Amino acid sequence: MKMARIESAVRVVLEFAEAFNRHDVAGMMQLLTDDCVLETAGPAPDGAVRSGKAAVAEFWQDFFRRSPQARLKVEDVFGFGLRCVMRWRCDWVSASGEPGHVRGVDIFQVREHLICEHRSYVKGPFGGA
Repeated sequence: MKMARIESAVRVVLEFAEAFNRHDVAGMMQLLTDDCVLETAGPAPDGAVRSGKAAVAEFWQDFFRRSPQARLKVEDVFGFGLRCVMRWRCDWVSASGEPGHVRGVDIFQVREHLICEHRSYVKGPFGGA
């Protein structure tokens, strides 16, 4: 596996995190393949799967509508081949004004410089959305 390919996967995942922090759904979608798959962390225990850009965009639009102050802090990221793992902390403020956060890990698969698979796992209940 060439280092350039590994670095490219990490770069696209970091760009995705930056678009997340801007709540820029259109920017996030530019980084996904048309046939992308998103597996969310909830509902427990298995999450939910959304396939295709339209379904994934709808999820993120709803997420940011419910969590308008959500902010992702990348704590660690590494790539191996076409896979990339990002450990993160997501902070938010609830509708009642209470701050909250959760830590998690996302596993990405990148194909031709675009994310084709995004699987999310969290530690504990996720009250941000």
